[in-house]
Amino acid sequence: MRAARRRWSAWTIVLGVPIAGCGVQELPQSALNPAGPVAQSQDQLWDLVFWIAVVVFVIVQALILIAVFRFRDKGGDEIPKQVAGNTRLELLWTIIPALILVGIAVPTVRTIFELAEDPGEEALDVRVVGKQYWWAFEYLGDEGQGVITANELHIPTDRPVALNMQSLSATQPDPGFDQEPQVGQPVSNGVIHSFWVPRLAGKQDVVPGHTRPLTIQADEPGTYPGQCAEFCGLSHARMRFEVIAHEPDEFEAWLASQTEPAEPATDALAAEGQELFESQTCINCHAIDGYESAAGGAAAEVRIGPNLTHFASRNKFAGGIFDVDDPEQLAAWLRNPQEVKPGSQMPNLGLSDEQIDALSAYLYTLE
Repeated sequence: MRAARRRWSAWTIVLGVPIAGCGVQELPQSALNPAGPVAQSQDQLWDLVFWIAVVVFVIVQALILIAVFRFRDKGGDEIPKQVAGNTRLELLWTIIPALILVGIAVPTVRTIFELAEDPGEEALDVRVVGKQYWWAFEYLGDEGQGVITANELHIPTDRPVALNMQSLSATQPDPGFDQEPQVGQPVSNGVIHSFWVPRLAGKQDVVPGHTRPLTIQADEPGTYPGQCAEFCGLSHARMRFEVIAHEPDEFEAWLASQTEPAEPATDALAAEGQELFESQTCINCHAIDGYESAAGGAAAEVRIGPNLTHFASRNKFAGGIFDVDDPEQLAAWLRNPQEVKPGSQMPNLGLSDEQIDALSAYLYTLE
């Protein structure tokens, strides 16, 4: 019985591992399906190393099998010939691996330097901020016009995008890109994240106190899922984002739409939600361009949580795990963030169902 169970376990492993890698549908996060020149360069390097490794594996395994079967104990009393070293063989298995490593190192080093090159003035400059547990994207320069999004990075196709990435504290206001984060300052007391969009580029660690560059580029319009690839806390697996690639004209139109400030709520329920945004202290963490409270004309400018100016125009929220167009998910998030996303920095404000309805109505006006 035990022997049969072991055989089944062995066959399950032997067959299950290769079958698990045989996806029949398009895999949105497959690094083996590159969608831009950066990912293609890395994929070509992987292909080279993979086939070299396959050849080495086959040769080594064949030699092991030959040794096992040819020199096995055949029941005789004769002691095998005793040897102490073989200079020719030792030179052979030292020189061959060294040549293989040199052969791999040349294209590897060349690719590293090519990908580290400045993408030039044609690149779109975007600042990426990693916090526990979500991503902010700030478009820099005159072209960017100060547009800030959360968990969605919109880019034009056929154009390099130069990312400047920083990790900041989840509970301190973002000082902006003009102030480089310094280790020890409150704003730099973040944790290590890893920015990864498998179809557009390899992983890049985002380290507190440093600004890390990465260039990405997409050849075709589409949505490319990404995520944090470095364990960063309780909700690390819920720190996702999307890169949405547009045709250049469509991207320009999107960017222009994001520069528009939020309009005051006109609907009664939404107007109530707008007042709650201030009275329930949401204004202490979230920026909304153009926000002015009816009571005192207060502006929503603090950058601790995601910028909500165009919240309703996005696909996802809460670190890319909930759908914006699902009112039930939004209500659950406002009711108790810790319950639906453990470790989130969003506090439970103890909102009533009526207050949640009003806040939801207001957020859905932010298009």
